[in-house]
Amino acid sequence: MSGANPPIGVLVMSYGTPESMEGIEAYYTHIRRGHPPTPEQLEDLTSRYRAIVGGVFPLRENTNRQAEALQRMLDERAGEGVYACYQGLKHAAPFIEDGVAAMAADGIREAVGIVLTPQYSSMSVGGYLKRAEEEAAKRGIRFRGVQEYHLHPQLIEALSERVTEGLKRLGGGREEALVLFSAHSLPEKILELNDPYADQLLATSAAVAAKAGVDRWQFTWQSAGQTGQPWLGPDILETLEKLAAEGVRSVLVAPVGFVSDHLEVLYDLDIEAKKFAEEKGMRLERIRMLNDDPQYMAALADSVIGAASGGDGHDE
Repeated sequence: MSGANPPIGVLVMSYGTPESMEGIEAYYTHIRRGHPPTPEQLEDLTSRYRAIVGGVFPLRENTNRQAEALQRMLDERAGEGVYACYQGLKHAAPFIEDGVAAMAADGIREAVGIVLTPQYSSMSVGGYLKRAEEEAAKRGIRFRGVQEYHLHPQLIEALSERVTEGLKRLGGGREEALVLFSAHSLPEKILELNDPYADQLLATSAAVAAKAGVDRWQFTWQSAGQTGQPWLGPDILETLEKLAAEGVRSVLVAPVGFVSDHLEVLYDLDIEAKKFAEEKGMRLERIRMLNDDPQYMAALADSVIGAASGGDGHDE
């Protein structure tokens, strides 16, 4: 790739996940900024992974498939050799810096970064882009970052189709079911920063509900960290308890802040929230995740191409 016209590098970024049960402790230590978890904390996280993967670890492959699918979509849109995708993960190898280093080794001089999360927050997407920008600057790579794509028509279409499908699975008529949109909570202090995260999530939810013709919906938070500081709420379990008290008996969860099958979906929703709902006499289902859905890939590809041409991306 070190010829006269190297491709534009595309750094595909996500949170990261362990590759095996043996890697959980190192992964958790990285999340905790180098502080190893207590035995109790490690057992809690390990038991959650054990519950969803049973010792087989397919989660890492989701990100691989997404990066490969985006590469194919970019090749279709722009022609082969125009873009080259690399991965950069926040808490697991290859780290964000590793992805940028690989680009530099391949002779790439221009790159676009995109995070597999449609909504922007300075604490999530902003942090990914900052790390990538700093590493790119060290290596002489011109870098543009995609800030958000939370209202991209293809994204909204893909999510709305899943909501419609999920309501059919629930049966009993859409009038009886409530759609509960959700996303990963963040510390409440983001509100002091005028961070757009919550507003963008509401905008995505409203657009998906409108496209799917859904009137009965709410938004809730999930998967808050245990840091001793307040996080955005209400949490989904609180919301479910309130809905049960109001007589709601059928709920479809649409985790629009997530794009793939991972711990916050497969455990926090499919096991924990579902069990809680059943105890309250409610039926809970969730929509299929986007994973490498072609419409989601199209939204990513459009955003990358737009940023590369100086459009929607944020040029540092």
